[in-house]
Amino acid sequence: MIKEHTMSKEPQAGRPKEQVVQLYQSGKRIHPKLAKGRFANWRIAAILATQFVFYVLPWFNWSGRQAVLFDIPERHFYIFGLSLGMGDLIYLAGLLIISAFGLFWWTTIAGRLWCGYACPQTVYTEIMLWIDHFVEGDRNKRLKLDKEPWNARKIRIKATKYLLIFVVCAWTGITFAGWFTPIREFVPAVFALSAGGGALFAAAFYGFMTFLFAHIMREQVCKYMCPYARFQSAMFDHDTLVISYDEERGEPRGARKKTASREDTHLGDCINCTMCVQVCPVGIDIRDGLQYECIGCAACIDACDEIMDKMDYPRGLIRYTTESALKHEYSEKDIKKRLLRPRVLGYGAVLFAAVAALLFGIVTRETLHVDIIKDRGVMVRENNQGWLENAYNLRIINASEKEQVLDAKVSGFDEITLTGLPEGGITVPGNETITVPVQVSTIPEYADKGSHPIEFEFSYRYADDNEAPRTLTEKASFIGE
Repeated sequence: MIKEHTMSKEPQAGRPKEQVVQLYQSGKRIHPKLAKGRFANWRIAAILATQFVFYVLPWFNWSGRQAVLFDIPERHFYIFGLSLGMGDLIYLAGLLIISAFGLFWWTTIAGRLWCGYACPQTVYTEIMLWIDHFVEGDRNKRLKLDKEPWNARKIRIKATKYLLIFVVCAWTGITFAGWFTPIREFVPAVFALSAGGGALFAAAFYGFMTFLFAHIMREQVCKYMCPYARFQSAMFDHDTLVISYDEERGEPRGARKKTASREDTHLGDCINCTMCVQVCPVGIDIRDGLQYECIGCAACIDACDEIMDKMDYPRGLIRYTTESALKHEYSEKDIKKRLLRPRVLGYGAVLFAAVAALLFGIVTRETLHVDIIKDRGVMVRENNQGWLENAYNLRIINASEKEQVLDAKVSGFDEITLTGLPEGGITVPGNETITVPVQVSTIPEYADKGSHPIEFEFSYRYADDNEAPRTLTEKASFIGE
């Protein structure tokens, strides 16, 4: 914690007292009320969509294998028909760049919608809240249950809740491991107690972290651990669409009867029911202004709209809007026009370029790579014909799942030969790397002392394909006498 000291320990006139500012303060358990409304429905749809991808996608098969599999031990990634090896990690870097700029672009437009609707922390926290609500009841019942002394009823309710939480976390961990090891083999092995140690550790660790972050820590992760909450302000401006409380319309706050006239009470539309606070999963009061803890889930909008409907007031006291619109710099109808501003267009242009480059790279990528490695043990020698000969190792990487056949020739001198290739070409199995030793020889008069550039040209095709072969070239050097 940080202490702010005055010149004297004793308070003096005009001088503040010594204060203690805590960087972290453990708070009470937040029991948010279950929000209902259009944004809650959108959030449920987003959660179901993301969890369908997470839980169900690994079970799909594609061409006799798991459709999506990140096989780290074999150093190969499978994404439906796309097969990526270690030489294709550049595409992973491209995907990370797209994810980063996509987040920047969307944050500039509409704030933390990622956090509110699709972030794993939010998603699993929401699932845990569903379990709380299903087993213990709504907010008031949960608060009452926590205050009750431990008895048979409370133990039964808590045990039921934690059993459901354990099932969700355990299955989440198992599914996570199933993205990196064949899930159809891993799941039976888990229940047969014969699963591999690495995969089992990954499942247990991810399941435990799901329990720790989503059930135990919940909003603490968003408040104190998530870096995005800290640097999001760098992407916000006065035209960013964020959840805001219309202070001009809502103040002064105060309770009143539904039949009371606003003109008679001299109060704003906010009846100070605190429903916006009760439904907030991070426990903030949106009426205090935009705060970094706000995850943009819009639960407060649903709660406030419901109260406005009951009071026969217009909706939108809390709504998605911009700071400039609240200050009447332009009307709410012009918000969409302000979304197309230089910062948004800049991020969008970079994002589009990154997506286009990634797609172009994937479409045009070579499915076969050849590395030419000079045999250092044999720099130069004379063969049976009296020609100078250099030895090389061809390391051939087949990045596809199909068997490929490769042939090669070499150029660089008027008289040059390549030997060591098997008849009919080199057969490379799918997703395999092989090394083939070859020899290049030339007449001594052509290769005097020193290094001479030569070039290998490879033609390759799929073994079961009659189409014209593709070609690639690789440069090398020939050492003369």
